[in-house]
Order: sequence, then C-alpha cells, then structure tokens
Amino acid sequence: MSLLPTPVKRVNYLNNKDILKEIHSSKTAYCHFTKPEYNRYDFIVDMPHSALPDSFEYAFKPESIQLARETRAAFLDVEAGAAKGTTDPLTIPVADLVFRIMTWDHVPVAPKQPRKSVKKKTAKDIFEFEEPDPNALFIDLEDPTTKDEVDDMVHVKVNFPPFQHYKIDANNSFCCVGKSHWDGDMESGTFNKDHGQVTNKLARMYIMMCEKYAMKYNWRGYTYRDEMQNSAILQLTYVGLRFNEAKSANPFAFYTAVITNSFCRVLNTEKRNQNIRDDILEIAGLSPSWSRQSTSSSHYEE
Repeated sequence: MSLLPTPVKRVNYLNNKDILKEIHSSKTAYCHFTKPEYNRYDFIVDMPHSALPDSFEYAFKPESIQLARETRAAFLDVEAGAAKGTTDPLTIPVADLVFRIMTWDHVPVAPKQPRKSVKKKTAKDIFEFEEPDPNALFIDLEDPTTKDEVDDMVHVKVNFPPFQHYKIDANNSFCCVGKSHWDGDMESGTFNKDHGQVTNKLARMYIMMCEKYAMKYNWRGYTYRDEMQNSAILQLTYVGLRFNEAKSANPFAFYTAVITNSFCRVLNTEKRNQNIRDDILEIAGLSPSWSRQSTSSSHYEE
C-alpha cells in the first residue's frame, strides 16, 4: 500500500482555449437566440460599418462557406472525441452553418455627449434675443433633421462590438437567428445592454492574470502594487469582452497588454505625485525622497 498522497489535478485557467470559451459564454449572456444551439458560429464577417447586403454577399462566397464548413467539421470532431479530420467538411449542409455578422443596425442611436471643453453659456448668451425668422411659418413643411444633427448622432455605447447571427434557408436567403444586446424575441424584443454578466470563471481569470503579472521581477518591489492590480482588474472588466475573435485567437496577449498599460498608468501617476512631493520638500528646505537624492547625486557625478 502506497503512502504517497494522491496528486491533485490542477486546473489551468490561463490558456487561450479556456479564455475564448469563457469570453463566448459571457457574450452569449447578453444575447438572444431563437434556439440555444445557434449561439455557436462557424464564420465571422467583420464588416461592422458596411450594409447588411454587403456582409451577406461576403458570407455567401464559396471560400467563406468552405471556411465555415471546416470550422463546423473541427467542432464536430472535438464534440465526438474523434481524431482531427474525421468529419468531411463537404458533407456538412450549408443550411446548418451559422454566420456571425458584425453590425450596428440593431443598436439605437443617441445624441453625442458634449465635451467638457465646450464653452459654457453666459448670462449674455442666454438672454440674447434674436429677430423672428419670417420663414418660421413654413418650418413644419420641411424635414427638421439637418446634416449637423445627423452627424451629431452616435450609437449607444456597448461593452463589446455588436453582432447578429444568420443562417441560410432553403431559398438561399439569410434569416436572423440571434442578436447581441437583445432582450426578447427577434420581432418584439428590445435593445438591452445590461441584462447579461461576465461568467465567474472569466472573472477569476482576470484576477489570476493580474496577480501573476504583479509577481514579475520588475513590479514586485513597488509598495503601491495593490493599486496597480486593482486598476488592471477594473480595466479588464471594462474592455475584457471587446476582444475580437475575427482578428486573433490569442486573448491572453490582449489581456496582458491591457494589464501592462494599467500598471504603467499607475506607475506614472505615482511618479508624478512623488516629484510634486519632493519639490515641496525641497522648497521647504527639507530632504526629499531617497530616489530624488540618488538621482541628484548621480547627476552631479556626471
């Protein structure tokens, strides 16, 4: 009888496969699909600023359909536990494929928020009366929307790029089977960007990545390392779902870049505050921090 302890199987959260899975599950929580199986997509048409007919034309190309079939065949092999390449892509019907179309068509527009630098109106501007317009009587006969007002309208901000899922029916036309940021069915539903949430596993991935990154040799010595971690976690919760699966399959690198920028932002802020504090101490005739003293001594030696 062996007295050695049974090895505990460790769960590795930090790999691209698991991260992509959790990103997909998190985005699905904000979506509505006519059937649950339609949440999986086989091909992404990343043309968000193009009209839907142009996206449909690109998705209906033979090479796009072939790539979608290959993706579906690989998924079926993994689901059945078979070897890679067991399923022939040509045997998959076109009607079974699901296309993700990146589009803003179902997202409402709202007036653009004014910038903080806009000059505030003074009392003179508020009480300045203008001469009446003689053409005001006919203003109801014209379209009141001007070009400036149209340019001043923007889509509502969402936490990840919106999309719609489509399938090809028997008439070779695309029918919508799912929408992101949507609550209710396809016809009578409404836009809703707050009814979903990030999965618990993806949230643990955020925390674990920030903790592991903070243990690197070039960050572990700072006393405000906790502020760096908190800032990075907050930034990940804000942009974590903005990862675009159509452009890359490496969300780990995307998250690492976000964490690095957050750490550097906190570091620069702390350095700026330290320089202000050292300047105040020097003006008062007191000794500044050791960092300022070492920098000054090295400057004099040169």
